[in-house]
Amino acid sequence: MRSRRIAPVLAASAVAALIPALTPATASAAENPLPQHLKQRPAWHRCNSEAPASFQCATLKVPLDYSRPGGKKIDLAISRIKASSPTERHGVLLLNPGGPGGQGLDMPQSLSAELPKSVQRKYDLIGFDPRGVGRSSPLSCGLTAEEENWQRPYKAASFAKDVKWARTVAEKCDAKQGDKLPHITTRNTARDMDVIRAVLGEKKISYLGYSYGTYLGAVYTQMFPRRSDRIVLDSAVDPARIWRGMMQVWSEGSEPAFTRWTEWTAQRNATYKLGNTPDKVRKTFWALVARANRKPIELNGASLNGDDIRAGRAMFFSVREAAEEIVELKKAADGKGSSSTPDTVRPERPAPPAFGAGVPSDNYSASFWAVACSDTRAWPRDPEQYRRDAIRDKAKYPLYGDFASQIKPCAFWKNGSEPATTIDNKVGVLTLQNEWDSQTPLSSGLGMHRAMKGSRMVTVAGGVGHGIYGSKSCADKTATAYLTTGKLPAKDVTCQAPAPARERSSAGKLPLPMPPGIPGLPGRF
Repeated sequence: MRSRRIAPVLAASAVAALIPALTPATASAAENPLPQHLKQRPAWHRCNSEAPASFQCATLKVPLDYSRPGGKKIDLAISRIKASSPTERHGVLLLNPGGPGGQGLDMPQSLSAELPKSVQRKYDLIGFDPRGVGRSSPLSCGLTAEEENWQRPYKAASFAKDVKWARTVAEKCDAKQGDKLPHITTRNTARDMDVIRAVLGEKKISYLGYSYGTYLGAVYTQMFPRRSDRIVLDSAVDPARIWRGMMQVWSEGSEPAFTRWTEWTAQRNATYKLGNTPDKVRKTFWALVARANRKPIELNGASLNGDDIRAGRAMFFSVREAAEEIVELKKAADGKGSSSTPDTVRPERPAPPAFGAGVPSDNYSASFWAVACSDTRAWPRDPEQYRRDAIRDKAKYPLYGDFASQIKPCAFWKNGSEPATTIDNKVGVLTLQNEWDSQTPLSSGLGMHRAMKGSRMVTVAGGVGHGIYGSKSCADKTATAYLTTGKLPAKDVTCQAPAPARERSSAGKLPLPMPPGIPGLPGRF
């Protein structure tokens, strides 16, 4: 579909269009159809028979294209658990788990077991599947499992095949979803959030967003600063590096994490026997990679080459878990591995009943690429640029550099409906950041803090894992105080993770979408 040029005043007009949400519309629906969306009354119902009666769902209609609010509509699935104390109620707390592509409809139920009771007394917890995701008019490009695999290391011999893969994904998505793709953007999801606000009868919204959800929250504050109440951005994306740069942040952040792991493991050579100096531990790892490239290592039913091992770069942010996993890998390489799954495997978080039914199998991938490619026009179009960058970054960041800079479908994606959003405002928000976060490394969180000039940042020194609030972190106290009183700390805060938490990841405690780890090993990101 041809890219539509939207007038530069769209962002301002969108705000203006939503301002009358709580007052009678002065224009007719024919003159301005958007107020009709704002007058919707959600038909709340029990989300499913196995969920508590207090967990309610509804479906709204929103414009696919906000510059044509009278045109095609799409579904927006929302959910809620009401504040437990009507007399203490402050408003609504919208929730997003990240992604892009993560389903958020179940978050009120999932987080009700993790968030402090003082927060639940004050807020209706509001979940939603972002446009194109889950129950909200889900995207599907008809991608095969192999086409969904984007962990592709750079190799000169296979580069042409990888270019073909990227082009194929873009073309299949365009063929199946071309009318939708330009409008599956963070800016439009932020507009959807403001429709939710208006439909719920709220003058402002509070918000808790994790990972990609931090960028969504930042975009909302940029577009609707006067509608933003208490905003918590947990494990933040750097808005200046959307989106290719955020993938490259993974490789940049993995190298210091790997160095830290070699130092920690060397000090515990009596336990792990991977080397009694950081250099020896490093050599042990790279010898395993080389060995697997010569002959794949069989582990728990998976056949692993060296690139498969490098693709698990995120494990090194959790030093103890990485040491345990590399020990398992070394045993398998030496023919001493167990055919059973290691004891350290954690069970997968079960999907909420019925929520996964009817969602296309490639929905996460399709919606991820839709947002990542449509949000910004900064993706290089020349495949040779990706080749040069992958070669450069493999040398600079040997663990993951070529994976991050290798060609992606965005090289062939048609432009989204609008340019990227520049985040530069003074809205008061609270950002939370673990020092050793694999998905949004510390440099990324600092980037968000710089962009959000009214923000305060809580850094968990020694903190490991992706996603903080609700994981019983030392940052919880500050976040809870902010959500319950509206008062930001007077200055940035640093708190210390307890000793055990500096070695193991908190990932898995929160309902966040996480990538897989090394095949055959417990992936904890």
